[in-house]
Amino acid sequence: MSERTGQPGSLLESVKGPGDLKLLEVDELPLLATEIRDLLIASTARSGGHLGPNLGVVELTIAMHRVFDSPRDRILWDTGHQAYVHKMLTGRAGRFDTLRQEGGLSGYPSQAESEHDIIENSHASTALSYADGLAKAYRLRGEEERTVVAVIGDGALTGGMAWEALNNIAARKDLPLIIVVNDNGRSYSPTIGGLASHLASLRTTQRYEDMLDFVKDNLNRVPVVGAPVYDALHGVKKGIKDVLAPQVMFEDLGLKYIGLVDGHDEQAVESALRRARDFRRPVIVHVLTKKGFGYSPAENHDEDCFHSLGVFDPLTGEEKSKPHGWTNVFGQEMVRLGAERQDIVAITAAMLGPTGLIPFSEAYPDRLYDVGIAEQHALTSAAGLALGGLHPVVAVYATFLNRAFDQLLMDVALHRLPVTVVLDRAGVTGDDGASHNGMWDLSILQVVPGLSIAVPRDESRLRELLAEAVKVDDGPTVLRYPKGPVAAEIEAVGRLGEMDVLRGGDADVLFVSVGPMAELCLGAAGLLDAQGISATVVDPRWVKPLDEALVPAARAHKLVVVVEDSSRVGGVGDAVARLLRDADVDVPVRTYGIPQRFLDHAKRAKILSEIGLTSQDIARQVTEAIAKRSPALENEPAG
Repeated sequence: MSERTGQPGSLLESVKGPGDLKLLEVDELPLLATEIRDLLIASTARSGGHLGPNLGVVELTIAMHRVFDSPRDRILWDTGHQAYVHKMLTGRAGRFDTLRQEGGLSGYPSQAESEHDIIENSHASTALSYADGLAKAYRLRGEEERTVVAVIGDGALTGGMAWEALNNIAARKDLPLIIVVNDNGRSYSPTIGGLASHLASLRTTQRYEDMLDFVKDNLNRVPVVGAPVYDALHGVKKGIKDVLAPQVMFEDLGLKYIGLVDGHDEQAVESALRRARDFRRPVIVHVLTKKGFGYSPAENHDEDCFHSLGVFDPLTGEEKSKPHGWTNVFGQEMVRLGAERQDIVAITAAMLGPTGLIPFSEAYPDRLYDVGIAEQHALTSAAGLALGGLHPVVAVYATFLNRAFDQLLMDVALHRLPVTVVLDRAGVTGDDGASHNGMWDLSILQVVPGLSIAVPRDESRLRELLAEAVKVDDGPTVLRYPKGPVAAEIEAVGRLGEMDVLRGGDADVLFVSVGPMAELCLGAAGLLDAQGISATVVDPRWVKPLDEALVPAARAHKLVVVVEDSSRVGGVGDAVARLLRDADVDVPVRTYGIPQRFLDHAKRAKILSEIGLTSQDIARQVTEAIAKRSPALENEPAG
C-alpha cells in the first residue's frame, strides 16, 4: 500500500471536491487511484463494510466526477454500497476513519452528509426510476443543462423494477440521462476495443442519426425494393454490433449504447462519458470492472471478492473470526431438513452466502434457486413450486421482504400455499444504517390472513420452530431472527398452552417476550423482583396467531408488557392488545419496541440502549407505571 495515503501532501488530501479533481493532471490520476484504494482497505479493515464493490469503481468514480459537475449534475448510485469512492471525492476522505461508526460516515449515500448524495438507497434496482423522474422534472422546470447519471450494477439489473424504468426511459428521447452499467460479473473478449469505441462514437453523433433518418425516409419512398433494402442495411449494422457489443438488447429498447469500456482505464471511461454527456439523450455506457480490483486477497476471493465483510487484517485479508450466529444455525438446519424431506427446496435473492444457504446448495444443488435481486419473483416462484407439490423455503433479509409483500399476500397466502419465508437480519441491524433495519415485518405481516409467524429466542428454538414451520401445509409461515451471534440458551420452566413459560410469577406483571428479547425480559423481571414487583415471563414462540392461553394469563395480572425487536406500531404488542380487547380483558398493555422513525447507524447494542430496549430501562418504566397507576391500574382498558 502507498505510504502517502492520508499523509499531508497526498493527492487525495488535496481533493476537497470535484472541482479539485478536475485540476489534476492525467498522469497524476493513477497515484490518486492507488491512494483511494489504500484508504478503502485501511478503513474497512477497521470498521468492516463493502470493500470489493468500491475497489472496483475507483477509476469509474474518478472519471464521473471529472466529466460531470456534481451536485448540479445528479449522480445516483444503485445500490449505495458502491459509493465510498464518491464520498472521498466529495470532501469526506478525511472522515473515513469514522466509516459505519456512530456519528461517523454512513456506509451508504446520506443527504445529511453532503449535497452530492441524492438518494440514500440500499434496496437495489431503484436508481433508474429515480433518474427517470429527476430527468423529467428538470426538463419540465426548464433546467435542460443538467444531466442525470445513474450507476447500476449488472446484479441490480436482475431486478424487475430496473427494466420497468428502462422501458419508460427508452420512450423519452429528449432526456439528458446517462445509465452507467457497472458490469463486474462477466468477461468479454478484449479484441473489441478500438473498433467498438469508434462505432460507439459514430452512433452518438447527430450526423449519424440524421443520416439514418435520411436513408430511411428516402429508401422507403422507392417502390417495392426500398423498404427491403433499408431493412437489409439496418440488419448489417445490427449484425456488426451483435458481434462487437453483446449488450445490443439495450439498443433494441431504443437506447443508445456505448461499450464495452474498460472500467479500470480512467481515460477510456472519461472519453465514453463525455460522448454520452454531449449526446443529450438517454445513453447506456457499459463499463467492465473487476470487483476487488487492486487488492489481491479480494480479487482472489472466489465467493464474493470481499463484497461485504467484517473487521479484517489489511495485509492478508483474513477476516476476524465471528461468533456462532443465527445464520449459521439456519444453514445447518436446512441441510438436515433437506436430508429428511426431498420436497424441501430453497430460494435466495442474490444472497446465497449472507443467508446461510451455501451448505444447502452444496448438498442439494438441484434444489436451490438463486433468482437474483428479484424478491417479488422469488415469492411468486415459490408459490409455483408449492403448487407443484414442493415446500419452498425463501431466505431473505427482513428489510427486503418489504419489496415482496404483495406477492406474499396475493400469490402465496390467498392460495393458502405452504411456503416458508425465513427473515435474516430482523430487527435492529446497526452498522448498515436506516434502510437495512428489519423493523417492519412484524407490523406489515399482521394483516396477512392465514399467515403464521415464529420468532425463536435461541438456537434450540430456531431449529425447533423451523422444523415446525416446514410441516405447515395449509398456508405460509415466516421465521425471523436478528443479525449476529445466537442468544444464550434459555430453557422453559413450564408451558402455558403452546407458549414457553420462562419465569413464573404472581399477579403483578406479565412479560410477553418476543424471540431474542427473552434475556432482556428476564433481566427486567429480576430487577422488578428486587423492587417487590413480581413478574411472569412467557415466550409465545408463535406470535401470529397468538395463543389463546394469553387471555387467562393476562387476566391474572395487573399489567401486560410486550417487548419486541420490531416497530411498536402494528406489531406484536398491538396484536396482544387487540386479543385482550376482543376477550373483554381490561388489563393495560405496554409495548416496548422500535419507535416509528428511521434509525441512525451505530452498533446494535448502542441503538437498543438509545431507544430504551434494555432491562434497566424497561424495569424503571414498569416500576414507574406500577407506582403511578396503582390502585387505579386495574380500571384502565387494554390498548
